[in-house]
Amino acid sequence: MLRAGNQVSKLVSGAAAVTLALTLAACGSNIDPEDVQGLGGGGGTADGGIVSPDGTVAGDTTGTTGDPTGGTTAGTTGGSTGAAGSTGGTAGGTTGGAGGGGGTEGDGENSASGGEDKGVSCDGFKNGPGITDTEIVIGNSSDISGPVPGLFEASQDATRAYVAYFNATSDICGRKLKLVTYDSRTDASADQQAYTKACDEVFAMVGSMSAFDSGGASATQACGLPDIRSAAVTNERNACATCFGAQSTNTGQHQNIVADYILKNYGEAGQHAAFFYINAGAAAQNAPVQASAMTKRGMKFDIVQGIDIAEFNYAPYVQQLKDKNIEVVFWTGAYQQSVRLRQAMEQQDYTPKLYMRDPTDYNPDFVESGGSAVDGTVVFTNFTPFEEASQNKETALYLSWLQQVRPGADPTFFGVFSWSAARLFVEKAIALGGGLDRASLINAVKSTGKWTANDLHSPQNVGTKQTGDCWRFIQLNDGKWSPVGGTKYQCAGVTAG
Repeated sequence: MLRAGNQVSKLVSGAAAVTLALTLAACGSNIDPEDVQGLGGGGGTADGGIVSPDGTVAGDTTGTTGDPTGGTTAGTTGGSTGAAGSTGGTAGGTTGGAGGGGGTEGDGENSASGGEDKGVSCDGFKNGPGITDTEIVIGNSSDISGPVPGLFEASQDATRAYVAYFNATSDICGRKLKLVTYDSRTDASADQQAYTKACDEVFAMVGSMSAFDSGGASATQACGLPDIRSAAVTNERNACATCFGAQSTNTGQHQNIVADYILKNYGEAGQHAAFFYINAGAAAQNAPVQASAMTKRGMKFDIVQGIDIAEFNYAPYVQQLKDKNIEVVFWTGAYQQSVRLRQAMEQQDYTPKLYMRDPTDYNPDFVESGGSAVDGTVVFTNFTPFEEASQNKETALYLSWLQQVRPGADPTFFGVFSWSAARLFVEKAIALGGGLDRASLINAVKSTGKWTANDLHSPQNVGTKQTGDCWRFIQLNDGKWSPVGGTKYQCAGVTAG
């Protein structure tokens, strides 16, 4: 598993070995690629922090020049990786920005052909909530503090990275983006407070991620606030008419390919499965549904059980696995808790034939803290692994700009879809031109299907909020992730749980 910082820098600048294509027109501007190579980004975040057009962050507290440490301090240091990235992705869409792929408007993707689109006009553009003559203010509310500190900090980092990238390459009808950040504190009440505040402070919320995102759902819809999230993970957020996930999810559905993969590759072991999950928030809503859906697909679960978030002794749960001769184990929760479960397995000399996880465990800290205990873990993923960034222009672009705004930060699953959410917001906003307002943006996102963010991830049904059915698999062996079952996405529909 690569570690962000030096390894990501080498991967992006060495393997990709290209400079950014920085031509975007239609309400935009052009920057010479040589100018971008010297651009720096600011590390850090604060509640209410703002990303300026040059990529630096200003918040409630001010850091010193050269401080890239993050936390609650705003730094002004430059990135360590330069502007190495992709020849393919800029922030354009139907407006004709240079892009690294993508489909047609009919597929829900925007054009990525480059050049200026004379059909998009900024005539009639009106200021409104979060929009002035010079800027468009967007917000991000993610779990930064709480029981698992920094749980979704990567979502804010990724959104910040896209804002810095976009501001360095273009604008929306003469306006740059400004990012205001909020801490939802892994708490439904904090999520509600953040979105209530954001309604008056920003034009739209972009790239947010919270394990308790039910809290702000009603407040968001009540004020007509567009909320283009990394993902919506609770029933309440999914039901919000103004809320959409760049990773499309429906809490009542699960992708068939996971059960199919197990039944095909592990045979009879799929009849002796267990599903543990943290008994709180989204995990408590989703895990039983997923187990039910996979049962309908042909698997059998002997254990489907929640574990309290305050529980630290996982030994009794491992004993259950041994007593029932469980051969396939699922876990839904933070990667830290996944490590704890795997270590308990190792301590009790229990090794299932398959330990299956969602992309939450695709994290360098999971590998480093888990050591030999986590080896063999299989992850189902719906985005290009970072080890393959040299083969995916948009992935390389995300990694490059992440290092500019927060040197040393780790790219993550949640960051990928927050970057995607920011790209989706920008493409739709530019395409709307002078007709941009909250209502028109919501309608534009509502009609978006098969969204891939320039092939950053598999097609997502953003507008219809149906779980994407295309996934692939990677496995951890000797501390390194590698593909299993091929590198192409496998699509097999979804089943309601």
